[in-house]
Amino acid sequence: MTPWDRARTALSLLAIDPVGLGGIVVRGRVGPARDAFMRMIPDTIKLHPAMTNDALDGSIDLTTTLNTGKVTTHAGLLAQDGLFTLAMAERTPPYLAARLGMALDAGGLQGLIAMDEGIDDETTPATLTDRLAFYVPLDDIALTDLHAAPLPHTNTTAVTAPDDLAAQLVTLAARFGITSLRAPIFALRCAKAHASLMHRTCVTDDDIAAAVALTYAHRATQLPNDDTPQPPPEQPAEQSAPETQTSEIPDDMLLDAVMSALPAGLLDQLSASTAKAGRGAGSGRKITGNRRGRPLPARNVAARPSDRIDLMATLRGAIAWQTIRRISQPDRQGPIIRPSDLRAKRYQDLSDRVLVFAVDASGSAALARLNEAKGAIEILLSEAYSRRDHVALIAFRGTDADVLLPPTRSLVQTKRRLASLPGGGGTPLAAGLVSALQTAHAAAKRGQTPTVVVLTDGRSNIALDGSPNRAQAAADATRAAQDIATAGFDAIMIDTGQRPDQSLHQLARTMGAHYVPLPRADAKRVSAAIHQIQA
Repeated sequence: MTPWDRARTALSLLAIDPVGLGGIVVRGRVGPARDAFMRMIPDTIKLHPAMTNDALDGSIDLTTTLNTGKVTTHAGLLAQDGLFTLAMAERTPPYLAARLGMALDAGGLQGLIAMDEGIDDETTPATLTDRLAFYVPLDDIALTDLHAAPLPHTNTTAVTAPDDLAAQLVTLAARFGITSLRAPIFALRCAKAHASLMHRTCVTDDDIAAAVALTYAHRATQLPNDDTPQPPPEQPAEQSAPETQTSEIPDDMLLDAVMSALPAGLLDQLSASTAKAGRGAGSGRKITGNRRGRPLPARNVAARPSDRIDLMATLRGAIAWQTIRRISQPDRQGPIIRPSDLRAKRYQDLSDRVLVFAVDASGSAALARLNEAKGAIEILLSEAYSRRDHVALIAFRGTDADVLLPPTRSLVQTKRRLASLPGGGGTPLAAGLVSALQTAHAAAKRGQTPTVVVLTDGRSNIALDGSPNRAQAAADATRAAQDIATAGFDAIMIDTGQRPDQSLHQLARTMGAHYVPLPRADAKRVSAAIHQIQA
């Protein structure tokens, strides 16, 4: 089955069972393949990522309600019957993804086609992809393969499946590392829809193979192991049990069906995304505030001095209760507003990234290391306007650490501060880590995303109290590293010694930091290492 045949089959099966199969994620940029695919789809109800909850679920017509004294509402798009298409699905905000997921779970949508136009790691939110049975890539389809076909209009009410098929599908999903329970359900419904598409009344081996290829291939997170334990042999029954319909399809045939449909490089991409999973740490991390940014739906919150009340949303929330409240307060003039009606304004903004450099300025090699840090900071600042990066510089030497450069994007100010940096003395690594942690905490309170970058050779010999005690200095540095790990800040430990230091590597593990041994590092290598790790 070619990629285009899979796309046509998935669309045909969705037409047969739109509620049970949920929908399709269509991955591909604008082009002939996508245009041909969209021409096969009938008229749809169009959605886009910028839609608000009022457009989706409806809202109160405030003007008409106040003029007539009766609550008048506008119906939302989700109240309509039909097939929905979501443009730019890779940009779907969490609220819209959750709302569409609720509608899919409740059976309120007659199918959803998510048009994913993302590049590289830009993908449709998992909230939606888990609820849509199919994934259709259109990037590598040849023009000669494009051909349209009318969609069928049949149902699955008369199709039966073997009794043990559900258990077999669950076992196969586990072997491919698929943890979602929706996947076996989609596979079973897909097999029935495929049998109906082929005008059969019972699910066959071909239907099961096609179903697992269409629903499991894009969800696989691992290759199946060959050492799967075999079930014990069945003991002969003393009495003959009534015959039931069972599936005779071998497991190897199902494995081959899924393996043949795996997209190229899918498992490598999954491994990379798993390693990077967790909270976002780069520039552009989404944060929520109440002052500026992209407007979000107002939320009912307890009144706080920092809240900005959304008047229209508050009135919409209070209007529905006016009739009841008039009964208890008939003499009250005007609308009756209670604290539970208050809605606060919310905005979504993109946080700036702050690179907090903590540079070892001690010893005879201090000048070289400071020159490396100076060059790396100037390289990063040259890209600050496009990447929204800020840079802070901390130098630790002698008995303490000094914040030489607060978080800034000013290249002129940076060069002025970096013109003459002090060097020499002991190595108070613990003081440098504590100062970096304090700077990162201050940046996080301002809504920024800090990343701690430590450049040192690892030979800590000054404790936090300023005493030249190597054992105490190592213990203080370990506690400071644990504090950074507890705070959850991303960190990078760059070993600038001539030979990699095992104790510094262990300290990086304690801090939860990436360890990068870069002896004889120059500014470009330091900058490249930071960008490579954070990419």
